[in-house]
Amino acid sequence: MKRVLVIGNSFGQDATRYLHGISRAGGREIRVVNLHIGGCSLYRHYRNMISEEAVYSYEINGHQTGLLVSLKKALLMEEWDFVVMQQCSPQSGEYDKYQPYLDELAAYVRRLCPPAKIVMQMTWTFAHDCKRFKLTPFETPEQMLPAIEDAYARAAESINAHFVIPSGRAMWKLYGEIGAETYRDGFHCHMGHSRYMLACMWFMAFTGKGVDDNAFADFDTEVSEEMVERVHRIATETMQEAGFEIK
Repeated sequence: MKRVLVIGNSFGQDATRYLHGISRAGGREIRVVNLHIGGCSLYRHYRNMISEEAVYSYEINGHQTGLLVSLKKALLMEEWDFVVMQQCSPQSGEYDKYQPYLDELAAYVRRLCPPAKIVMQMTWTFAHDCKRFKLTPFETPEQMLPAIEDAYARAAESINAHFVIPSGRAMWKLYGEIGAETYRDGFHCHMGHSRYMLACMWFMAFTGKGVDDNAFADFDTEVSEEMVERVHRIATETMQEAGFEIK
């Protein structure tokens, strides 16, 4: 069993909702914990690291537990194989807002969890006309996406991340095919197919195993067979384009 800890927010919640179920269906069990604070930025994670306050909702395998923990306690609770970090979505295309907080967080993780590999999830842009663009220097997803990709590439190099999960690129592809149905509110994942697509990508990233024959179907909302095939295709193509070997 692989153990994954996400120093996250609602985008980490989106990506991990179905990960455990997919992993069990694929015969490669992954235990995943998301440390959730809505909209949490790297700066705020850094401040929480310093304060050691118990302010994170501890979500196990896509489910809330009601527990509140500090970052330090979460890092020490289990022998993590991977620790995933990401920037909050409005700041994801501005690399100057990643640092020095990301470097400090990565150093902290390596001190407390020496064996763990540090991974980043590339977050995604918003739908056209989403009001959250007002929180960014961008006006359109076409402007924002290249900035996000550049920022995550620079961030991964700075902390020597093991890899970057290209969730943002897959969300953009899905948006190009189905439009607003990619999201539930213009920026969060659709509760069914988009969350499923990202979890498939995480499963492939951590196991190297494909999902075309994965039988998982325990969705929170209906997902058609056609949509399952679509997200399998986009997830696999995106991972392969990013250099992952999928078997």
